[in-house]
Parts: sequence; structure tokens; C-alpha cells
Amino acid sequence: MIPILRKDLLVLRRSPLLLGALLAYPIVIALLVGLVAGYANAKPRVAFVDEEGLPSVVAVGGHRFHIQEVIDGVAQQVTLVRLSAAEAARQLSTGKVVATITVPDGFLDQLGTTVSSPELVLRTTSGGLTERVVEQVQALVYQLNRKLQAGFIAANLKYVQLIEHGGTFGTVRVLGLDKMDAALDGLPQNEQVARIRDFVRVARLALAQTANALHATANPIGLAQPKEKGRTWALSAQVQSYGIALTVTFLALLLAAGATASERDEGTIGRLRRGLVSLGRLVWSKVALAALAGIGLALAIAVVFGVVVEAGGVEGGEPWSRLPLLLVGVALAAAVVGAAGVALGAVAREARTASLLAVLVVLPVVFLGLVPRGAFAAGWWVSRFLPFAHAVDWFSAALYDTSPWRTLGVETLWLLGIGAVLWVLARRAVRSLSA
Repeated sequence: MIPILRKDLLVLRRSPLLLGALLAYPIVIALLVGLVAGYANAKPRVAFVDEEGLPSVVAVGGHRFHIQEVIDGVAQQVTLVRLSAAEAARQLSTGKVVATITVPDGFLDQLGTTVSSPELVLRTTSGGLTERVVEQVQALVYQLNRKLQAGFIAANLKYVQLIEHGGTFGTVRVLGLDKMDAALDGLPQNEQVARIRDFVRVARLALAQTANALHATANPIGLAQPKEKGRTWALSAQVQSYGIALTVTFLALLLAAGATASERDEGTIGRLRRGLVSLGRLVWSKVALAALAGIGLALAIAVVFGVVVEAGGVEGGEPWSRLPLLLVGVALAAAVVGAAGVALGAVAREARTASLLAVLVVLPVVFLGLVPRGAFAAGWWVSRFLPFAHAVDWFSAALYDTSPWRTLGVETLWLLGIGAVLWVLARRAVRSLSA
């Protein structure tokens, strides 16, 4: 088995262009997957229909707002595009925008009264982005309310001050609690007047807390956002785990498939079968080749990733002490994928066909492992019986979980079970290759 493995490694060393392509291609695919994942979080286009004709400045409760600045400032989850009602409806029907937000006629009149809540009208189509857009527009409305609530609170406090100190409300002259005390002094002092004094005293105490109560009611829970120097999305633990799993899966499958099929192309499979090596050892040699290549590539990626993290001064840095544990998982995952590659190469029977099949197979396997359970439950369940998803969980736990052992145990059992099935399939496929 060892001479066969040495022969495969020599073939790779003598083909630097092939070796470079094998190393670079999965890394490029990993970067593209990262870009696609980032684009999936990009802001969707939402049409903004202004039937009210909002002015540049709106006054609410004595507070003046530059309404467009408020909208632009809070619309950070979506890209708002101003359109007419007809054009917005057309683009919604064609899918050019994913939703429309309409400011109906009479919106400002209701907003200025501070006694009723005007409504924005959201229209969406059915589809995968609907729930996400609704959540983002709800966040937009929430942020608008946060911006406007100061004006509403100020308007409500004016009524409170009117009750406390008196004044004019339209054409009505309001006495107020302050002057009520003086008026009570001029009345015959009896039990009824005493009860009115008690009411005035309690009312004063209650109204004194009104401002704080209004602010607390408007914001029952606050959100503190201290600045922390942590990992960005591009340097997150999840991205590192996905990147290593993707490159190892791609390289191990392609390498094992090509190396297995090349034994037939080079005419060595027949000679090997005449007593030089057993089928099991032949399979193990290709699995070992995939595992060694996976370990080397994963180590290089982890080191480069860690150097970038350390150079950026990210708090927590790279868990260097976990790298040996990571490489154990890489060897296991690459060996399992290598067994699948051996079976694929034996079925293809030619190195070129095997390489093409490996590329065609590995991409669906990877993307199935990226599918969330809530988005496509059937695809998620299928990914449970493929090694990629378990490799991602193994690597993530090995690198960053405080106590990774339970996760590592579960994922190891999954990988061993999948690997045993693939090894049996690979051995049978190699038998047919030598026929």
C-alpha cells in the first residue's frame, strides 16, 4: 500500500500545474461561496410610493424632522426606490422589486394629531424572500417610530403641563392644579374640600412621574451597544469551518477519483491485482492519499487564516492549540470523502471522466450542506447522510467550542458510519475496475 501511495505522490509532484490547480480551484470555489452567501444578505429593492407628497420637513409635537433624512437613515435593511404607484405595482409583479411601501393620502394629518396612528401599506409577493422582507420593513417602521416618538412624547407632555399649571386649550380656559389650590382656599373648609385637596395632592405626585413614565412606556427595554473589537463576518469561525470543509471535500474527492481511474488508464490495475496488492489495500492507499492531501491543505488554510486574524489584532485570536485536534477531524473527513472518490473513479474508469464526475458531484454535496433546515428540510436531511455537513460541524466544534467533545463524538460516529458504507462501495467498484 505504501509504494502505491508514494507513486501517487510522485505523480502529483511531477505535475506542478495539476497540483496547483487542485490546490487553487477549491479555494476559489470557497471564496465564491462566501461571496454568494454575502450577496444573499444584501439589501433587497423595495419600492417607496409617496401618495401623500411628504414635504422635506415635518413637524410633530413641536419637533421638526427632515423626513427624507429620517427615512434614509433608518432604511438600512432595504434599498428604497421611489416610484409611482403604477410603476411600483408593475415592478412588484415582474419581480424587479420584492415589496412596495406606500405612504397613503392623509398620512400627515393623522400623524400630526398624535391621537391616532397612521399606517404605512406594505405589499409583497409570495416567495422565499417574503418573510425576510417583512421582517426588514417591520424593523424600518420600528426605527421610524423611535425617531418620531420624541415628538409624540413632547406633545403628550404639553397636555400634562396644561393640567398641572393651567392654560388655554383651543377656546377653553383650563384652571390647572396650581390655581385649584388657591381656589380651594377661598371656599368654606369642609370634608368635601379636604377630599378635593387630597385628589390634587395625589394628582400632583402622579403627574410629576408622567414624563419618566411616558419615556419608559415608549422604550420599556433599552439596547446598549458598546464597541467591541471582534471578528468580522469574513473572519468568523463559521467561514473558517466552511472554507476548510469545502476545500478538503473538493480536493479529496477529485484526487481520489482521478488517482483510482488513472490506475486503469496506466494499465497498472491488472498487474496490481495479480497478487501484488489486495483490493482493500488499493482502496486504503487512495484513501490515505486523500487524507494526506487534505491535512496539508487544511493546515495551510488554518495557518493563513490565523496569521490574518492575529495581524488584525482580533480579540481572542486564532486557537492555535486546537490545530492538532482540527487535523484529526480533517484526516477523518478527507478519508471518508476519499472513499467516495475511489468509488467514483472506479465507476468512471477513465481519469478525465472521473475528474468531471467529481466536479459535478462535489458542488451539489457542498451546497446541500449549506442549506438551512428551515429553508429546505428535505435537502437538510439528505445532507445528514453526506460527509460535508458533518465535517463543518466537526471543524467548528474542534476550533471554537468550549467543550467540543460531545459534538466531536456525534460527528465522528456519523463520519465513521458514512465512511464504512462508502468503503464497501469503493471496494466493490474497484473489483469491477480490474475485471
